[in-house]
Amino acid sequence: MEPSLVKKVLEAALLAAREPMTPLELRKMFDEELSTDMLRKLLDELRTEYVERPVELVQLASGWRFRTRAEYLPYLERLNPEKPPKYSRAVLETLAIIAYRQPVTRGDIEEIRGVAVNANVVKTLEERGWIDVVGHRETPGRPALFATTKQFLDDLGLRSVSELPPLEQISQTLELKYEN
Repeated sequence: MEPSLVKKVLEAALLAAREPMTPLELRKMFDEELSTDMLRKLLDELRTEYVERPVELVQLASGWRFRTRAEYLPYLERLNPEKPPKYSRAVLETLAIIAYRQPVTRGDIEEIRGVAVNANVVKTLEERGWIDVVGHRETPGRPALFATTKQFLDDLGLRSVSELPPLEQISQTLELKYEN
């Protein structure tokens, strides 16, 4: 199959997809073998072609997807003026601890925060799909180990936790937010 046609098929699939698509899913569309290098080359070409457009092709933790560039979001929000959910300081602090120290137990979180972790805080983060139990610590009681999910990374537009901003920046933001 001609590379230009392969690129058009990739573009069509990514524009139609509701969720990010993995390289494996993208390669499934073709009868003949599409090498990882060729797929990457064509995706990079597509990304370059969209540089001046209001949408961009991005690689996230769970795959590739098109998304609207940030500068256009204020206009689009006028179409659906939904208020994003507000999270308490406890939820945000717990999420930050899990994201930066993962995997952690409830006890680790309580030790860092200095207060007991309300079960609803963990439940909120699990229902949002941002954290999950990834195992159990080999200590008495075998407490659950929590870590962030691919959904968490996707929602923040990240490929891995190494792309999280420095922790100092997060704590400054929290201080500013809760002083006002």
